[in-house]
Amino acid sequence: MQLLLHPVDLQLRHTFTISRESRDVQPSLIIELREGMHAGFGEATANTYYKVTVEGMQQRLEDLRSKIEGYTLQSAEDFWEVMQEDLHDHPFLQCALDEAAHDLVARKAGMPLYKYWGLELIQLPTSNYTIGIDTIEKMVAKMKEQPWPIYKIKLGTEDDLAIIKELRKHTDALFRVDANCAWTAQQTIDLAPELREQGVEFIEQPLPAEEWRAMKEVYQKSVLPVVADESCRIESDVAKCHQHFHVVNIKLTKCGGLTPARRMIAQANQLGMKTMVGCMTESSVGISAIGHLLPLLDYVDMDGALLLANDPADGVRLKDGQAIFPDRNGTGVRLK
Repeated sequence: MQLLLHPVDLQLRHTFTISRESRDVQPSLIIELREGMHAGFGEATANTYYKVTVEGMQQRLEDLRSKIEGYTLQSAEDFWEVMQEDLHDHPFLQCALDEAAHDLVARKAGMPLYKYWGLELIQLPTSNYTIGIDTIEKMVAKMKEQPWPIYKIKLGTEDDLAIIKELRKHTDALFRVDANCAWTAQQTIDLAPELREQGVEFIEQPLPAEEWRAMKEVYQKSVLPVVADESCRIESDVAKCHQHFHVVNIKLTKCGGLTPARRMIAQANQLGMKTMVGCMTESSVGISAIGHLLPLLDYVDMDGALLLANDPADGVRLKDGQAIFPDRNGTGVRLK
């Protein structure tokens, strides 16, 4: 098995701002695993919040190159377990390798990944489109530039309710809000009824990830469902989120890829929680991997590639929030 690395700077169409940072460029690393005529692709983005850099990921993979290239790939899940010995502290890289392995195994089997898993493309959730924090005028302009049935609105300012009320004047679309840890418990409880009146479906990660006691109060008192993001990074977090959140938003890069994500989805379902898979600002490589989980999900946020000016790949894409799958095997990814 051959390991190929493709570092890329993803240029954003607009400056993307959340409660803790702004960026115009998203560094990313696309990983290719090749066997003969077949190649599988995965992606890991750099992340300042989690102190992950492309350079650091490349060096880590070079240290593991002989182990990776010497492995005989038959099962992506088995490969994940083997690589976990070395990458238990680096879920971003584990994710990229796992996505590439799943892509390659399904391509070798001659079928799309969802079929390889025994799934069907029926009753798939609609993806939202994200509007980052900006002036109200620019946020409205972004909505008009990209008409969409569901918008995720990034909040965490002193004027959050005013922003939602103003945006509501310009669309009938469903709203979801994501505070990215910027609110207090009382603020969330107080805002929820007014947000519901403005057509908001749920609130994502209102409090800092470690504030479990306060989150329990929000879970009990909020009139809107609450969704875990930063509070649900790895498999053991799902049980912690039970009776603190109504929904878990699983990020492949944070949990370590498709292998643990599928286990997390099953665990959340057993606990009576709804499931969502979210994306980072990533290319169609990472987005396409998410797409094959759609039959298992209640909600999805897979708009990352739509925010880019220079997507280096194509694969599963979105049209009016609905996933369109290419007529290709594996995850359907193809580098441009």
